[in-house]
Amino acid sequence: MSPSPAEMAAQNSDLSDLSEERSDRIANSPESDSPKIDGPKAKGLRRLLRILHLILQPTSYMDKNVQRYGPTFQIGAESGSPLVYVGDPEMVREIFKLDASTAETGARNRVLRPMVGDHSILLLDGDPHQRQRKLLMPPFHGDRLRSYGELICDITRQVSADWQVGQSILARPPIQALTLGVILQAVFGLREGPRLSKLQQQMGTLLDFFSYPISASFLFFPALQKDWGLWSPWAKFVRLREDVRSLIYAEIRDRRQLLQSSKRAQTEKTDILTLLLLSRDENGEAMSDEELHDELVTLLLAGHETTASAAVWALYWIHYLPAVQSKLRAELAELGPNPDPMAILQLPYLNALCLETLRIYPITPTTFVRVLRSPQTIAGYPFKAGTALMPATYIIHQRPDIYPAPKQFRPERFLERPFAPHEFLPFGGGHRRCIGSALAMMELKLSVATLLHDFELALVRPRPLLPARRGLTMAPPASMRFSVRSKHS
Repeated sequence: MSPSPAEMAAQNSDLSDLSEERSDRIANSPESDSPKIDGPKAKGLRRLLRILHLILQPTSYMDKNVQRYGPTFQIGAESGSPLVYVGDPEMVREIFKLDASTAETGARNRVLRPMVGDHSILLLDGDPHQRQRKLLMPPFHGDRLRSYGELICDITRQVSADWQVGQSILARPPIQALTLGVILQAVFGLREGPRLSKLQQQMGTLLDFFSYPISASFLFFPALQKDWGLWSPWAKFVRLREDVRSLIYAEIRDRRQLLQSSKRAQTEKTDILTLLLLSRDENGEAMSDEELHDELVTLLLAGHETTASAAVWALYWIHYLPAVQSKLRAELAELGPNPDPMAILQLPYLNALCLETLRIYPITPTTFVRVLRSPQTIAGYPFKAGTALMPATYIIHQRPDIYPAPKQFRPERFLERPFAPHEFLPFGGGHRRCIGSALAMMELKLSVATLLHDFELALVRPRPLLPARRGLTMAPPASMRFSVRSKHS
């Protein structure tokens, strides 16, 4: 679970507003003697082509700009507010220390509004953000988190139960069903029933709507977000979104009625919906249905979409690199035929493999943007008020001074040394760090270990793969497939 889809959409938060008639050569003023930050210059058709490059090939976009301008570069006009891609870990360290009084984040994530609504934690700043964060964190830590171990293994086996030897399997659908099942249990406490089945189906369809770059472009260009008739793409998205919304509102209504009629339910049910329904702010006020809905949708989207992409990537690397698979299988074999989920979570090579998966192609290539409320000097660079600073996860993860041979998938690097939060940041950082990172790592480890325990798989087309745009994130190509070589009883 990410965040932060990046937490889901860091690099895109202000895309539709960026005026890029030319690039500011420096972050503060032309007369300054301070260090300079350069960046691409474009207008008209060239600007449109560059935006399309970012949407369709985000890693190539960043690689080319790093080669030309260095790991930190900016886009923006003198009359506007520059957007700075920050690939300097020391600068990122200071950015992560900025609080809500110094920099704004939530209000700049409006590209997410069509998916998560107006009241999502992703769109909040200051006290409202901190209040919601405190309410949402408990289910993702401690004993409640550990209780999901057996659930993850069980659902992994459910989604793979029908796999047969010789069968070719599209990789993403079963993994997405797995991560959706886990987050539905965490959010709603639902494990079966018609509403759960319908919600799973509709959520999967909704997410698949943005699984290809051409459909993802609707999120980046507000002008395309128009209803042009029953079968127009945006109209289809809106219908799916409303179907999901009606199911969630129905569950909110039914759960509130249950809690009002049963004191026992108030103490026994520990899912997120119940906790939020029982919570009160400092004035004793409960969350509105609209606030509840938007937070639940945020958790459903950010809580499984990014984790599914990471799990598919992990399976790709395991089966693309025989040495990696051999080391992992040897480590798993030491736990015996029926390993305890908690023991699996402690395996060092499995942990390193999952971290390397998140490093080489982070699901969100940047963290959330921070927009300065006042002039600031960060790591020796002066920035004017209104400058948007965006820690570039992908760029930092590809720095050879931190990760030698960064294009090589090598889990051992995480066994050789620790990395600081400003050097390894797949879940963002600071007060916007993903609240579900521990659950995401648990799902990643246990789903991969369970599938390797139960099956021998192979890539149908073993070849180098690059990330593809999937909504606001990067993911393995949707066409990736496995074949089942053997099935263990």
